[in-house]
Amino acid sequence: MKSASLSEGRRGPAQIWNSAPQLAQVPVISLSGLVPPGARVVVIAPHPGDEVLACGGLLHLLSNRAHPLKLISITDGSASHPGSQVWSASRLSVVRPQESAEAMRRLGMPLHSLKWIRGGFRDNALAADEHQVCQFIARYLQSGDVVFTTWRHDGNEDHEAVGRASAKACDLVGAQLNELPMWAWHWPARESAVIPWQRARKLCLDTWGIAHKLHAVHAYASQLTGDPAISLAPMFAQALLERMREPYEIVFT
Repeated sequence: MKSASLSEGRRGPAQIWNSAPQLAQVPVISLSGLVPPGARVVVIAPHPGDEVLACGGLLHLLSNRAHPLKLISITDGSASHPGSQVWSASRLSVVRPQESAEAMRRLGMPLHSLKWIRGGFRDNALAADEHQVCQFIARYLQSGDVVFTTWRHDGNEDHEAVGRASAKACDLVGAQLNELPMWAWHWPARESAVIPWQRARKLCLDTWGIAHKLHAVHAYASQLTGDPAISLAPMFAQALLERMREPYEIVFT
């Protein structure tokens, strides 16, 4: 699979998320269609913030339901601003988990009872640690879990490594895997043929759900500001924020 980044997606407006005709044909799925009654939901994020970017709307919907929920953050996201004095790795290792907690609060998550596992793996190095990541994930899964994580062909090495590790862990324990594309939506429109449209399902969001998701995204101050002193652009590019306004989220089932 090609490597991709949000910077590639900024070349022009014709990105997959806002131009692929296949999006209009994606079948709609309900929350109950994704998550059977009584099932536990496990959301696995390579970096803090990925859980909101990938499925903030889903999390908001779950905040009003009785499903048990576990969040797993594989890294602390401390390598997001290489070379920055303002956002050093030591500062980010503290700030980014705090940002995620605030984002969960904005989504309506009950922080006092939320089961949140932090892996502490090396940011931007998960491909090298993939076997260990798989073992770590499997330790916290059980048969019948419904797992949501990043797509194993998303174009970001950490996202892909976590997708592969999660898939293997789900196979080991008998959990149900769902994959979430993130960076792939910002590939040039000509790449849309590589999206597995036959697996895609559309989870619809109402205006209130979209508002909660956008409010949650803006909890990540470190990812919204970058570092102008070293010409480091914000990690959350404008195109990504625009995509977050779409009235649905896409899941590969």
